[in-house]
Amino acid sequence: MSRPVTLFTGQWADLGLEDMCKLAKDMGYEGLEIATWGQINVRKAATDKVYVEEVKQVLDKYGLSCDALGAHLTGQCVGALYDPRLDGFVPSEMVGDPKKIRLWAIEEMKDTARAAKALGCSVVTGFMGSAVWKYWYSFPQTTEQMIQDAFEEQVTLWGPIFDVFDECGVRFALEVHPTEIAFDYYTTKRLLETFEYRKTLGINFDPSHLIWQGMSPTVFLQDFIESVYHVHMKDTKMNLDGRTGILGSHLPFGDMRRGWNFVSLGHGDVDFDKIIRILNEANYNGPLSIEWEDSGMDRIYGATEACEFVKKINFSPSTFAFDNALKND
Repeated sequence: MSRPVTLFTGQWADLGLEDMCKLAKDMGYEGLEIATWGQINVRKAATDKVYVEEVKQVLDKYGLSCDALGAHLTGQCVGALYDPRLDGFVPSEMVGDPKKIRLWAIEEMKDTARAAKALGCSVVTGFMGSAVWKYWYSFPQTTEQMIQDAFEEQVTLWGPIFDVFDECGVRFALEVHPTEIAFDYYTTKRLLETFEYRKTLGINFDPSHLIWQGMSPTVFLQDFIESVYHVHMKDTKMNLDGRTGILGSHLPFGDMRRGWNFVSLGHGDVDFDKIIRILNEANYNGPLSIEWEDSGMDRIYGATEACEFVKKINFSPSTFAFDNALKND
């Protein structure tokens, strides 16, 4: 199939661009979804043509494409209610100052769109944050007005950012995910409706965040396929044994006592065969980007195996109806 098999570098941000490209090539990847906190400086890429050419030269040296930029940490800082965990996502001079963090993140997202254009990427993936996530369980009671205000706030915050995305011819693909304004089926529907289905905003489909919530990733994909701009290939293994629950018990990822864990592709419960068939039916030709997360497996071994898994399952749709041969004429 023509869909490129790429690697999201968010979990590899400890590596520089050259080392990341060499390793990705050695593991069999065809391109990268480059994390903006990792191998690229978006402020520099937005304005410095020489820097952009240097990045492209390193990619070309290893025969890799850059199919998307991942701006999850920056995007989270745009719309999230401040808490000290955000301090790890921002420059040191912003730490502890919610207003500065938000203003920095807004301008950083605009430059991310400009950087994507300069690099030839048509999609930026990421998060948007949420002012209402902490109220997901309605006790003390969460009012409808609080929820509506939170959705409308996203339009206020992200509207000017999306104007720059439109100027650059770049789209934003939200990864539907806990802690985001859209974290499941109906919040995704509500978000798209609140933005009046603005074409700038779409979805980075990641089944690993849906299955443990009890949703069917394939139903989600079928229903929202027209808004899917990018696909993450990532797996989850369920472990609901009567003691465990979906909320994780404050146990770290990888702990076998958890009710679920992210695992390397093919080691979990996501139905990737059906996902590929839905993507084929919809003529999706964008990247299949592996977001590799598995606390119980060596990452180079796992990411290499995951690349092989996706290449094997990345089959093309049929051009011939098998029952056409069942004729005498």
